[in-house]
Amino acid sequence: MSKRIGMEVALAAAEAVGMCNVDVAAVYPITPQSHIAEHLSDLVADGKTDTEYVTVESEHTSMSICIGASATGARAYTATCSQGLMLMHELLPIASAMRCPIVMSVANRPVNAPLNILSDHSDIMPQRDAGWIVIFCENGQEVVDLTLMAYRIAEDKDVMLPVVIGIDGFILTHMVEPMVFPDQKEVDKFLPVYKPYATLHPDKPLTMGAFAMPDVFPEMMKAKDMALTNSKKTIIKIWDEWEKKFGRRYNPVETYRTDGAEVILVSMGSMSETAELGVDMLRDKGIAAGVAKIRLWRPFPIEELKAATKGARVLAVLDRAISPGIEGAPVYTDVKAAFYDEKDRPVIVNWLIGLGGEDVTGEDFVEIAEKALKAKKGEHEFLGVR
Repeated sequence: MSKRIGMEVALAAAEAVGMCNVDVAAVYPITPQSHIAEHLSDLVADGKTDTEYVTVESEHTSMSICIGASATGARAYTATCSQGLMLMHELLPIASAMRCPIVMSVANRPVNAPLNILSDHSDIMPQRDAGWIVIFCENGQEVVDLTLMAYRIAEDKDVMLPVVIGIDGFILTHMVEPMVFPDQKEVDKFLPVYKPYATLHPDKPLTMGAFAMPDVFPEMMKAKDMALTNSKKTIIKIWDEWEKKFGRRYNPVETYRTDGAEVILVSMGSMSETAELGVDMLRDKGIAAGVAKIRLWRPFPIEELKAATKGARVLAVLDRAISPGIEGAPVYTDVKAAFYDEKDRPVIVNWLIGLGGEDVTGEDFVEIAEKALKAKKGEHEFLGVR
């Protein structure tokens, strides 16, 4: 029987991990992720989940442990953000190349300097080519659901890749929200015991991630690219199954009032719900606006994005991270690339918003849409910079 509970979202993320029968967790605390680490350790200490919780001295070590554990056939979990994720950077492509189905919660936060512990997406963007599946959440319910689905996705025999669940720092992690938790028996039926394809074991020696000469290295990179690209089919299949079982629907790109929209805000993460408020205000003013929300960041959902924004004259792409040295932030450049070959492509403009946890209101989205409608070509602008 499902239960509706009011809880801080970071604690809910840990509760969801605890329901996944994780074998090994190695989590180093860092704000605003720390509550996930602390609550998961409480669940282990209280005997509510049979998980080996490894106390580590750094995020680099936590990912190293997860890779080693996953390579032996264990279900592994970690969580981090910001500088911790940067410290892991060396290991992330190893996890994906070795096809380790690790799940990692990232409580998205800026990277130094200057020091900022609030929220934006500048920690995950440098990792976007690491070969991980990356999924963004808008609210606490999505954190619970997508965490529970992450291992089904990662461990599918047609995928076998690690997964990031993006949870905007403070805006989501420290917010108390009502969430529905499935019954443990329902989760156990949905998420079967992990049966790895290949494992490290002294009785049956094998090699993972060995040295590769140029005569095989390109094929390995091609295989990794194909695996990530093809994972979208499995992700959608599992999201379909979740809807049938629990009644909540997820899509690579989700829309709000896009029918007949002349301008569409393209968003990702928690700001999507505030963007919906802005769209309601715009519609009240007689401006045909909508929101296209990117749920699946990697693999990038090109066809779904085109379908979601079909007919719009202008796309205002909202980024919560900068890409220094080029007029175009990460989401914007990917969206532009997706539409490059389209004969009747829309005008695509870029807005840098919510950096470092800067407040963004419904009125701000009204301003963005109204200015975007006046654009004749691609533009790149920071919101509210003095």
